[in-house]
Amino acid sequence: MAGAAAFMDGELGTLVKASAAVWAAMAYARMAAADIRPGSGRLLALLPVVVLFYGIPFAFSSTTFRGSSAFFLCWLGTFKLLLLAAGRGPLADPSLPLLHFACSAALPVKLRQPPPKSKLKQDPPSAPAAAYKILVSGAVIPLIIYGYQFKDSMSHWQLLAMYAAHIYFSLELLLAAVRILIHGALGMEMEPQVDRPYLASSLRDFWGRRWNLMVPAILRPSVYNPVRACFGDAAGVMVSFLVSGLMHEVIFYYIMWRPPSGDVTGFFVLHGVCTAAEAWWGRQAGWWRPPRALAVPLTLAFVGGTGFWLFFPAMINGGLDELVMQECQGLLVLMEQAGRRLAGAGAK
Repeated sequence: MAGAAAFMDGELGTLVKASAAVWAAMAYARMAAADIRPGSGRLLALLPVVVLFYGIPFAFSSTTFRGSSAFFLCWLGTFKLLLLAAGRGPLADPSLPLLHFACSAALPVKLRQPPPKSKLKQDPPSAPAAAYKILVSGAVIPLIIYGYQFKDSMSHWQLLAMYAAHIYFSLELLLAAVRILIHGALGMEMEPQVDRPYLASSLRDFWGRRWNLMVPAILRPSVYNPVRACFGDAAGVMVSFLVSGLMHEVIFYYIMWRPPSGDVTGFFVLHGVCTAAEAWWGRQAGWWRPPRALAVPLTLAFVGGTGFWLFFPAMINGGLDELVMQECQGLLVLMEQAGRRLAGAGAK
């Protein structure tokens, strides 16, 4: 218990230092963007921040913090800075306050002003909805972690399904926590990040409008639009998926300290080709299209089947499941220790 507590204390201390470094870097990036016109000069000025972003994940020891910081900073944050260098993207608004600028750069969010009061009467507030997701995910994830103890008696498909559920609820938990942080710190709302992916009726619907929406939101202006303008829609789609696959490989490297196998990139390239083919088919007048009642299960079967074939095995072969299980068990020990302390304090 003492070892787990010391480990977590060290990680939290590193998180505080990393957050301070990111905050200072964002202040510098904001000043550089204000003083230097878009172009190569601004890009050169922002490169030290990009280098910092790629270095921060190395400071953490846990897979959770390494993976999250790699996703937030190395991928999304870096792409936002590259867009800023060109005078585009969510950071290019000169009226954006520094706090909003830093949060938008370092977190997987797309900020929006809170809706008017008349709209609030129609739509439920996001903070309670996010709190509900935290409660649900916080209840399900420990059950999944407990189930890992019986992995040796599970079939291959059962284990992969458990990994898929773990990723889904972990992402829900992470984004809901960020939503509450943004709502409390800035008084602003986040754009929806996940929109019921289990209702996707096509690959374009799944990847572009329902799953991890901050990724297509940043790939669209940085990769898809420029490539499409030069080579057409199909090329834009396939290059976007290729870049997504490569960035997933980078994140996996930070998490597992192993060179990429290429399977994850293959997964996204396959989906890019199929998404482009799907769009081409949809443009053909008079060609058969499956009804929604059939399209939804077909889409989910394809995403799940190819994920079980290429995506999740890359995690298992790299030993990610064992690393996550060890860290989660350590977290459960800390939670048990905290519960005993609270019970002891209540008894007194």
